Amino acid sequence: MSRKPIIAGNWKMNLLQSEAKELFEGIKSFVKDYTAPQLPTVVIAPTYTSLCAVESVKCDCGCGKNKIYVAAQNCHWEKSGAYTGEISVEMAKDAGCDYIIIGHSERRQYFSETDEMINKKAKAILAGGLIPIICCGETLEQREAGITDEHIATQIRAALSGISSEDVAKSVIAYEPIWAIGTGKTCDSTEANRVIKMIRNVVKEVAGVQAADSIRILYGGSVKPSTIEEQMSQSDIDGALVGGASLKADSFNEIIANTMKVSV
Repeated sequence: MSRKPIIAGNWKMNLLQSEAKELFEGIKSFVKDYTAPQLPTVVIAPTYTSLCAVESVKCDCGCGKNKIYVAAQNCHWEKSGAYTGEISVEMAKDAGCDYIIIGHSERRQYFSETDEMINKKAKAILAGGLIPIICCGETLEQREAGITDEHIATQIRAALSGISSEDVAKSVIAYEPIWAIGTGKTCDSTEANRVIKMIRNVVKEVAGVQAADSIRILYGGSVKPSTIEEQMSQSDIDGALVGGASLKADSFNEIIANTMKVSV
C-alpha cells in the first residue's frame, strides 16, 4: 500500500509569536510552488502561544487538501475542568489544529506521563476529530540491554488499547530513539526501519492488517536534510518528526524537498 509521507516539525519550547510567524511564512513561501498532491503531508507544531500566529494553508488546486497542517504539542484528555496549564482537544481544534503530538519522550521523562495517560489522550483526540501523533522510543540503556522491541511494543499496545481499527488506521506513530533526540546521533536507517516494521507488526496484532497497512509511522531523532533521503528510501518509514532542523525554514524546506525526491 502506498502511504503519503508526513514531514512534521516539532518546534518544542522555542520561538516567540513573531519568530513563529516568520518561520511559518518561510515554509509557506516554499510550499506555495507545489500542489498538495505533490507535497508530503507537512505539519508544524508551534507552542500553544503561537498557534494563532500560524495557520493551516489550503491548496488552491481544488483537491480540498492542505499544504500545511498545524499540530499542538500536547493536550489533556478531559474536555474542561480544573487542570491548570492544560488545554483540551476542543481548544486545540478551535485554535486551528489538525494533529496533536502525544507521548513524546520529553513529556514522559520530565512530566511523568504514563502509557495510560497517553491512551486516554489518543482516545480523546480521535473522538474530537483530530489525529494523534503517538511517540514511542527507547533509552540508550534499554537498547544496550536488548529490550528495545519489548519496550516499544508495550508502549504501542498500551497507547492503542481500546481504539477501533478504523481509528488506529487514521493515527500516526513516531518512533524516536531517545538517545538520538537532540544529540546529533541518528539511528542507522536500516535499524530504524527494522524497529518501525516491528511496530507495524504490533499494530497488525492489535488492529488488523488494514490498519497496519494504512497507519503512517515516522522516524524522529536528529533528522536532517542530509539524512532524510536514505531514511525515506526504507520500506516502512513513512516520514519524519523533525526537531532542531524544523526551526529554520531553509533546513525544514530542504527536508521536504528531499522527501519529494524519494517518495512523493
